[in-house]
Amino acid sequence: MGMADARFEDAAETPLRLIALGAEDLAVISALVQDAVGVVGDTAWMPRRRRFAMLINRFRWEDREAAERAGRTYERVRAVLALDGVLSARADGIDPHQRDTVFSVLSLDFEPDAEPPGGTLRIRLAGDGEIVLSVECLEVSLTDVTRPHRALAGRAPDHGA
Repeated sequence: MGMADARFEDAAETPLRLIALGAEDLAVISALVQDAVGVVGDTAWMPRRRRFAMLINRFRWEDREAAERAGRTYERVRAVLALDGVLSARADGIDPHQRDTVFSVLSLDFEPDAEPPGGTLRIRLAGDGEIVLSVECLEVSLTDVTRPHRALAGRAPDHGA
């Protein structure tokens, strides 16, 4: 068997294009970006547009069971995680000037303000780092931007039991 990339046509799913406007939706996106890997240089805070975005390489959790049933390799896909309505952004435990620094996403957590719909959205990273965003409302999108490719590790991320 060759080393060709997997194709969307080979799977039942199509590229993901999801938007979260509430806590339940955010939980879905958070689960899908768990263990996503990115590089600081592929993140962007655009204050005039009130947008924070990052290009990530995410594990395709939604394909895990199908891959196991078919006996094929797990997959990853490049995706854009974008947050709109962002009023401010800060990085804790990660230096935004170290553009080659690799990070791994653990979760997305939203803490509403006393007066909704604003609040604080935290992108929690492995190693105790986080990106903290003050938002006027919860508006998060996840969009796959490439075809899936075989996960180099050949196994699913494992957080132990």
